[in-house]
Amino acid sequence: NWSGSLIVASLTGAFGSSFLYGYNLSVVNAPAVYIKKFYNETWERRYGFSVDESTLTLLWSITVSIFAIGGLVGAIIVTPIVKFFGRKCTLLLNNVFAVTAALLMSLSLLAGSFEMLILGRIIMGVDAGISLSALPMYLSEISPKEIRGSLGQVTAIFICIGVFTGQVLGLPEIFGQESRWPYLFGAIIVPSLIQAMILPFLPESPRYLLLEKHNTSKAEKAFQTFLGKDDVSQEVEEVLAESRVQRNTKLVLILQLLRTRAVRWQVITVVVTMGCYQLCGLNAIWYYTNNIFSEAGINHETIPYVTLSTGAVETLAAVFSGLVIERLGRRPLLIGGFGLMIVFFAVLTVSLTLQKTVHWLPYLSIFCILAIIASFCIGPGGIPFVLTGEFFQQSQRPAAFMIAGTVNWLSNFAVGLLFPFIQSGLQTYCFLVFAGICFAGATYLFFVLPETKNKTFHEISQAFAKRNKVSLEMQETNHYPGERKSSAEQESNFASSVDNGETKKGIV
Repeated sequence: NWSGSLIVASLTGAFGSSFLYGYNLSVVNAPAVYIKKFYNETWERRYGFSVDESTLTLLWSITVSIFAIGGLVGAIIVTPIVKFFGRKCTLLLNNVFAVTAALLMSLSLLAGSFEMLILGRIIMGVDAGISLSALPMYLSEISPKEIRGSLGQVTAIFICIGVFTGQVLGLPEIFGQESRWPYLFGAIIVPSLIQAMILPFLPESPRYLLLEKHNTSKAEKAFQTFLGKDDVSQEVEEVLAESRVQRNTKLVLILQLLRTRAVRWQVITVVVTMGCYQLCGLNAIWYYTNNIFSEAGINHETIPYVTLSTGAVETLAAVFSGLVIERLGRRPLLIGGFGLMIVFFAVLTVSLTLQKTVHWLPYLSIFCILAIIASFCIGPGGIPFVLTGEFFQQSQRPAAFMIAGTVNWLSNFAVGLLFPFIQSGLQTYCFLVFAGICFAGATYLFFVLPETKNKTFHEISQAFAKRNKVSLEMQETNHYPGERKSSAEQESNFASSVDNGETKKGIV
């Protein structure tokens, strides 16, 4: 089932998209001291005096957190872009944001303008917001249902690889020096250019071509390329069956999706999983990592190298999840991941609270950190993106990813804003808050989430029909007021699309 074109499309798409998201999460950590010094020197050169500590802290906080604001903007604008340009072309056009951001950030030191670095961060956030919706959408639509979960996990795997790469390039021997930190941001251009050179030679999503562009001949060729076989009549017929159900509906808007009873629990489940994805406490773990390694007696100069173990564990766990997701299913990995995080958060709270009384407890804290990261990447780290692509039909998918992206980035911003206050008030007990969020998420998913492994989009939709309290017929048609045509007009339109030469014999 893994054709060469499918592998190239997934790797190229992820390298120029989710890889850059992960890379930009970690890339600011290593050069933080040098960037703050650059801010201070720029301020002093402009105004004749050094910047005060509170203003410097504010500037740095803005530099880090504005990435999430850009991501929110990208998530909001992605729906009309993927509708008009398509999934593949959206990923290609998104490279304009990445290259622009890379140039601004890498040239900020040379230009003596910290505003360029901040502007570059927000533009890079827009790139991430678009890619984290467009990429899972593209991967879910080009893959056979038998490997849809594994292919979807490529997004999470490359996020982890991006984080790890940012840690490696930030080492003092590479770009983690005062004179070299702009190269860390200039490196963003490389994945973007690679994607821009390879992706044009790959087809657009066949489901997009067939259901939204009504171009059956191109869709058939795209299926043949991605599936690596000549006879794709069964795959085309599956999509055409969906087309016959949905041909009376236009692209669904967000408010329409929220008001539609037939997908109510799908939307709620996406909101819960995406919210827990950001609020489960992994960002807090990164905040504590250096402090815990220091408490364990690790030399300050050695900590950056030891921190690489967190990135390595993250990547290995994500790869493991991709290998077993089609055997174990989405549901066990997602619920099990949150369950393991609860256990290790509880142990970490105890070890941090008592670590000054028992000499070996700091090493237990290190183990808990690595275990929490691995538990997150096994399930919660990538499966929410897979589920968002699986829960909704073609006309609903862009709006669904826009909702998922909005929740994702708002939750990301909320963690960055509120965690310092939570940590200040609760100290080491702050991890119990995240354990509670993981427990709430796991409980909800245990009672609500059906298994979607190896199921068609139609079968997944039917699995929610009873919970949504709609008949299977209504679940299939998903009525939207004011958008239905008469039955005669629908049949006429569909017949004309078959007779105009785009649909070949033997397919319908």
